[in-house]
Amino acid sequence: MFFKKITLLVLFVFSVSLNAQIDEKKLDKLIQQTLKTFDVPGISVGILKDGKIVYAKGHGVRSLTNKKDMNDNTLVGVASNSKGFTCFALAMMIDEGKLNWDDKVRKYIPEFQMHDAWITEEFTVRDLVTHRSGLGLGAGDLMFLPEGNDFTVTDVISNVKYLKPQSIFRTDFEYNNNMFIIAGEVLKRVSGLTWEEFIEIKIMKPVGMTNSKASYNRVTNRANSIDAHTRADGKVIQIPHDWSETANAAGGIISNVNDMLTWANFLMNDAVTNDGKRLLSEKQFHELWQLQTPLKVGKNDSYNSNFRGYGLGWFLTDVKGGYKQVYHTGGLIGTVTQFTMIPDLDLAIVVLTNQMNGSAFNTITNTIKDSYLGFEDRNWLENYGTKNANYLQYNDSLKVAVYNKVEVAKKDMSLPKPSQITGTYKDDWFGNILISHDGNTYKIQCERSSTLVGELLPYNQTTFVSKWNNRSYDADVFVQFSFDETGNATGATMKFIAPITDFSFDFHDLNLKKVK
Repeated sequence: MFFKKITLLVLFVFSVSLNAQIDEKKLDKLIQQTLKTFDVPGISVGILKDGKIVYAKGHGVRSLTNKKDMNDNTLVGVASNSKGFTCFALAMMIDEGKLNWDDKVRKYIPEFQMHDAWITEEFTVRDLVTHRSGLGLGAGDLMFLPEGNDFTVTDVISNVKYLKPQSIFRTDFEYNNNMFIIAGEVLKRVSGLTWEEFIEIKIMKPVGMTNSKASYNRVTNRANSIDAHTRADGKVIQIPHDWSETANAAGGIISNVNDMLTWANFLMNDAVTNDGKRLLSEKQFHELWQLQTPLKVGKNDSYNSNFRGYGLGWFLTDVKGGYKQVYHTGGLIGTVTQFTMIPDLDLAIVVLTNQMNGSAFNTITNTIKDSYLGFEDRNWLENYGTKNANYLQYNDSLKVAVYNKVEVAKKDMSLPKPSQITGTYKDDWFGNILISHDGNTYKIQCERSSTLVGELLPYNQTTFVSKWNNRSYDADVFVQFSFDETGNATGATMKFIAPITDFSFDFHDLNLKKVK
């Protein structure tokens, strides 16, 4: 009897520790410190517990220009957190008998082709949304990023056949946005609605996401929305919104903390709305959160996880003792977001920011999560703060070294002459890149992406550096030329000068051939 009482007491204490709400004042202080540590102008944070919003606040400012306060209704591009909506929409079409996960893509998009003929015929709708295409990380993302290019969904479908695989089909996880763009086109063709119309009419409206839109261009009132910010040449600056409407199915949704908590509550209520309407069958909803593409768990995983992987539009893992976690992150140029659910604890955490530093949302999410999982304070702010400072310092040192060498190379008389490298270079999927010389400096310009313009600077006898005019991209690259026996360039490849460059700037996937 005594043993039973002790056991019950232990279980009670353990249960309380797993439901202990983080102190509001401590959380306020943590977020303020996070803003300062990671140089983020504004962050909004929301917590849903047991079906109730227990925290929803904005901190800092929406914009460095207008200095208006960030709040729980401030609109932010949630980026790749849109992928869960895309898969939910496809599942609704399966419930209607118009689609199956394992249908071949060519059944709905006959013109769809991959690099390999067999893969083309075998590629399924499920393959589109599970990052197992065999293409490399971010392959083809330059077809929608940065904004200002002229690529359409039709171009994406037409051009993916030129992207060469980096791994065997259906083996490795390699994150890919273009497959989700194609999945959005599948939804359009089977539903008769555009992706944007479907998301707003069939999902957002019945769920109660009253302030959200499926794309930036559909927001009619931007009075309470963020401006994007990023670190450029060592300083955080405000930059224009940057997202191509072509990629909405991969990351176009605009929302706020309150609406994203409403979405979380709906999902953790088994896809049943507040008025009792089921939007998705139990079978299909269950399928969304099943592991499709496995990922390795680190040896020293912070949450004692046993598995990790990708489902249908969601990352999946277990945390401390087997609690299933369903989550995703999102990133645009100038903003990053994080959306986390632990359904077993009826807990959801939303962090939306207006500066592209993932250490900020990880600090906040992990601290909140730890408080509900019963972890002692692990000082995520200090841990991530130190790592972030070291990472920025490392990347800055690489850039300084490169540009120091550029200054030396400018005096090198053995460098190629303008006549040897100027001209038009063509990549099969990205189009033309023009290199010109005005008598003093080289200019590099991407024909189909109007904002990708910069100066081409010497580095050594075979390599130059492309320094883009828009410094917010933080995507300067080496341009490595190949030459024929006469000393004239025949082609070029590109490579980042620093690892901080976002993977969506996939210049490394270009195979440029000089055409004139």
